[in-house]
Amino acid sequence: MPRFLSLIRIDEQSLNADTEFPPDFMDRMGALMEEMTKAGVMLGTDGLLPTADGTRVTWSGGKISYTDGPFTETKEVVGGYAIIQAKDKAEALEWTKRFLEIHPEQWTVGAELRQIAEG
Repeated sequence: MPRFLSLIRIDEQSLNADTEFPPDFMDRMGALMEEMTKAGVMLGTDGLLPTADGTRVTWSGGKISYTDGPFTETKEVVGGYAIIQAKDKAEALEWTKRFLEIHPEQWTVGAELRQIAEG
């Protein structure tokens, strides 16, 4: 069965320490993660620390350069990821849709779903 990488994209600047999660958010997220794990779909998932804690490494013109975060020039950043195994892209998209729908309506959260090249 093919594996897929779901890159969760967020507007990091719209989320901050004061952002409130709905009271049942973590319960609903936990239930979905448990369902995906029991179904054998979820292979791995995690959120990422803010870009303020990150560093971009670039190879250009034969030289390496480093840029420490935060990356304020970037509106959307990768806020987390999931590696899932599904029978096809349609199934992987359905799981991704269900994940996004758990988030509050007023948030903007996106996902880029890419099949992992095998072999």
